[in-house]
Amino acid sequence: MLPAAKAVPKELLPILDRPTIQYVVEEAAGTGIDEVILITSREKRAIEEHFRPNEKLQQRLKSGGKDSLLDGINQLATMVKIQCIDQPEQRGLGDAVHQARKSLDQPFLCLLGDTVFSGSPLPAQQLVQAYQEFTCTIIGLEHVPIERVGRYGICGGEMIAPGIMKIDRLIEKPTRDQVPSQFAIAARYVLTPAIFDCLDQTKPGKGGEIQLTDALQLLLAREPIYGVVLNARRHDIGNPADWLKTNLIFARRDQAMWSQLAPLLHELVRDEN
Repeated sequence: MLPAAKAVPKELLPILDRPTIQYVVEEAAGTGIDEVILITSREKRAIEEHFRPNEKLQQRLKSGGKDSLLDGINQLATMVKIQCIDQPEQRGLGDAVHQARKSLDQPFLCLLGDTVFSGSPLPAQQLVQAYQEFTCTIIGLEHVPIERVGRYGICGGEMIAPGIMKIDRLIEKPTRDQVPSQFAIAARYVLTPAIFDCLDQTKPGKGGEIQLTDALQLLLAREPIYGVVLNARRHDIGNPADWLKTNLIFARRDQAMWSQLAPLLHELVRDEN
């Protein structure tokens, strides 16, 4: 997403009227979560500022009769307490999760900040419900085309019920001849504190990064792990095309917004043909 993300963290790029990371925090809050830890860095202080009250801005908007513009973020602030922890170096998702070790002593939701979902129920709700049934690590899964398996961590195992896999194998970005299935890890987890000891034992992989998938493979020797095929649709914002598609998909859900965009899109398609 460069140069757009050079000074603005990718997680703050907007989807319609709010930054991507706000959708992620709202998803967590929708399950009753009231404490959120953001793993960030010194270069991403703007993410912290987004969730902090801005009295001067609030007063300026109020004086102009526009204070309702911040209703969404203000309401979210009353629902969750947000703590920020720096990841000193970008050493992979596993290392990012490990930064929260001192703050977590019970099972927790782990949601990647650059991925959002549309549909119902949202992944956090599905995973929490599955955890309540199985009381162990739960991974959100998405069925992906065979030509895309090399982009994800892939899970293998037995489908013990519709949409429920008892996982027996995890591979990070496998080749086609390595894949145990086409079920990819879809940016959402419920993890138990046992993951931290496994991360301690996980050796850096490609690029010196510590992969969460590798730690989960170690965790399999200690406790069962289940996968839940997510009902909601996944949307990444990692490149301009996907970011733009996500904005259009979310705009389609808003009748007033779509009524403004649809004529232009029809015109563009007509001109293309």
